[in-house]
Amino acid sequence: MENNTNTLQKDVISLVKENISKGINYQEYRNIVAQHVENGTSTGPHQSEALSNYTLLNNSRMKRLDKTTKVSEELENKYRNFQGDVTWLVITESWCGDAAQNLPMINKLAELNSGIDLKMVSRDDNPELMNEFLTNGAMAIPKLIAFDKKKEEVIGLWGPRPTVATQMVADYKKEHGKLTPEFKKDLQVWYNKDKGVSTFEDLAELI
Repeated sequence: MENNTNTLQKDVISLVKENISKGINYQEYRNIVAQHVENGTSTGPHQSEALSNYTLLNNSRMKRLDKTTKVSEELENKYRNFQGDVTWLVITESWCGDAAQNLPMINKLAELNSGIDLKMVSRDDNPELMNEFLTNGAMAIPKLIAFDKKKEEVIGLWGPRPTVATQMVADYKKEHGKLTPEFKKDLQVWYNKDKGVSTFEDLAELI
């Protein structure tokens, strides 16, 4: 059994490394999303008017958050003093509202230290990777996989939402059975009020 487990782990590590090698950086991702807005399309193989509209909205959100997001002095110092050598591989899509709200925060922290390499890949173009990192059996994104380059192992996971928002979603699903459009609007309002604080608190534990 141990040998089978080790083989499985090696397969997952190989898959993570393969996706890191083809991943794009944050600015490249932002450029691709902006191009999709111009084309009226979205990332991933599935296209629809709804996904295009979400991509348009999310591009505006990320543009605003890229400019306004601030890292606390305490967290900035922690990240600048980080001595590791890791890649943060994020599974995402342009149409995902949670990704738009959290990717700017992830990028802000990665920019603080050259030992953190941020890469992004499409969920729907890479189902094999996504299926290895499900959240409660769901293909929830964004999903951040923290990979130690020297140890060649996954050392942490984050996503698809900060802990506070995850609890909000769980509580609502328990009471109502599913997420309604009204709840999704309320969640975006929460993100706007939170200003990334909850995401930063979670990400502080990744290093």
